[in-house]
Amino acid sequence: MSDGFTRVKEFVLELGFQIDKEIAEEEIIIINDDERGISNLVIDCEDSVLVIEQLILKFETKPAATVFERLLQINRELVFGAFVLNETSDTLLYRNTLALDNIDLNELESTLNALSLGLAENGQELLEFLK
Repeated sequence: MSDGFTRVKEFVLELGFQIDKEIAEEEIIIINDDERGISNLVIDCEDSVLVIEQLILKFETKPAATVFERLLQINRELVFGAFVLNETSDTLLYRNTLALDNIDLNELESTLNALSLGLAENGQELLEFLK
């Protein structure tokens, strides 16, 4: 287990989150906080990069180009991270990456707050993309 992984776990606990699942051999933790819109948020320590990713929604059919355009516009308003698509464009995720070597509590907290704020401000519109 790397020092970065240990530090990230300590930060998560310090921020008041409970670690719901830990995959120590892959240096992954998963957290939830319904009040903040955080659901199965994956925090993955990958060498020198911290990857933070949460599933937002799965599209039943391929979205129209206007959906992609609107996602880019929404991303412009996010303070940290972005709403992104997976490789097959059928899943919308929130994702942010941070340098693990010098991560601090403020950076992790800012990313988690940006996710919560982004969902609070845009959640209804994101759900409309399913129609």
